[in-house]
Amino acid sequence: MKQIRRNILLIGSVLAALFLVLVLYGAYSLSNYGSRWFSTNANSYLRSVKQDVLPGSIFDRSGVMLASVSAEPQADGSLSWTRVYAEDASLRRAVVHAIGDSAGKVSNAAESFMAAYLYGFKQSAVERLQEALNGSLRRGDDLTLTLDGPLCAYIYDQVTSDRSLPAPARGAVVVMNWQTGEVLSLMSFPSFDPAAGAAESTLGQPYFNRATQGMYAPGSTFKMVTLSAALHDTALSSQSFTCQGTYLPDDDPRHRIVDYGTDTSQGIIVSHGQVDLMQAFSFSCNNTFAYAAARLGDKALRSEAMRFGFNENFLFRDIVAENSSYPEEDRSAWEVALTGIGQSKLLMSPLHLCLMTSAIANDGVMMEPRLLRSVTGPTGFTRLGFSSAPYRTVTDADTARTIRDAMLLAVNGDTATGSAAAQSGWTVCGKTGSAEKDGQENTNAWFTGFIADTRMPYSVTVLLENAGSGGSFAAPLAGRIFSRLINTQP
Repeated sequence: MKQIRRNILLIGSVLAALFLVLVLYGAYSLSNYGSRWFSTNANSYLRSVKQDVLPGSIFDRSGVMLASVSAEPQADGSLSWTRVYAEDASLRRAVVHAIGDSAGKVSNAAESFMAAYLYGFKQSAVERLQEALNGSLRRGDDLTLTLDGPLCAYIYDQVTSDRSLPAPARGAVVVMNWQTGEVLSLMSFPSFDPAAGAAESTLGQPYFNRATQGMYAPGSTFKMVTLSAALHDTALSSQSFTCQGTYLPDDDPRHRIVDYGTDTSQGIIVSHGQVDLMQAFSFSCNNTFAYAAARLGDKALRSEAMRFGFNENFLFRDIVAENSSYPEEDRSAWEVALTGIGQSKLLMSPLHLCLMTSAIANDGVMMEPRLLRSVTGPTGFTRLGFSSAPYRTVTDADTARTIRDAMLLAVNGDTATGSAAAQSGWTVCGKTGSAEKDGQENTNAWFTGFIADTRMPYSVTVLLENAGSGGSFAAPLAGRIFSRLINTQP
């Protein structure tokens, strides 16, 4: 009998422990995934309630209307409403991937991800009772986003008017405040007009948000991570390298790594001679960084990449972003060398690259990206104000400052690849990238950089698909964006 009691007690204790784990996991999941669950298309309750609620409006950081509501009384006394968007067509197309559309063609934008506010689900019982007593239709909260509407419209016009880009232009532009994490631009191309209800053409996936969901090889922009890892290696950090134009990580001649511009069939070999890490970064020397990655080894490089957020399950309050990935383990020296220059199976989103760049500007501290500036209730009170928060520390402040110096050379040095982004009177740091794509003649053009000044704490990341070199296409666009920021921000 005693043995039976012990068994019953043991089973009861195990069940109680399992129940406690279930409760704790439920609380954790609700805290971290609540907004995702609520906004999903599988939430039938949200779909059924939407038409009975007058949704709130959406504004940019300066109060420019991005989306409002037009309501008309019906014969049965109810109200029928439709979304109304900004009058400026460029502005509508520029912000649609950030704010969303009433048809739900853009996923995880403010219209869906912040639906709990827009459709009044965050209202208190007292507020709902007052609405019931007044006989008024339930109304959602207004959202003020961190977006800069006029800046977004400017960028849209710059990209779509550039005839040197493949049509339709495909890519993404992210602009952030590197001190606070505020997102001023979260743009994807091609875009569409939400006022029209649907895209004129589905060519190029206009509903897909390349800024947050697109996965791309980062090309030479990843050399920020490789440099950070090398700076933590005593031997590599003080070593001088000889770039002879080609590098073989192993004995296989098929695994030859060359620098951008090399064409062995034409006898064109790009080489940089004797360089240190800083000079190699400025030149964007593939040979040096492939060698450094091979010397570091896969374990050290992966560890550094993970500190910068690779293989991280991104859980942001306002933004849903795809997780960037560092390749699987047990790879060859050639694959590791390719990873060091941002190729192999390395994949990341433009938003993540902007976050990494912002962290370098911010002494190694990556701020959480914020899209929501404030929430205003139907009666005009502030339900939620802005708050910034550090997301992770990617490297120590001294290393971040050394990388910043290298990025300064990459924009302002004698043979800088990102010189088109430089701004007179301001310190601009950055890195170009030209990422090869299988089966594509042209490379994806990257530029990522920032203004190293707390008076103008902005970072810019540009991706242009199949455009060519980052220095020729992405850096000039980033330069125009920096100029616009300098000349328009208070």
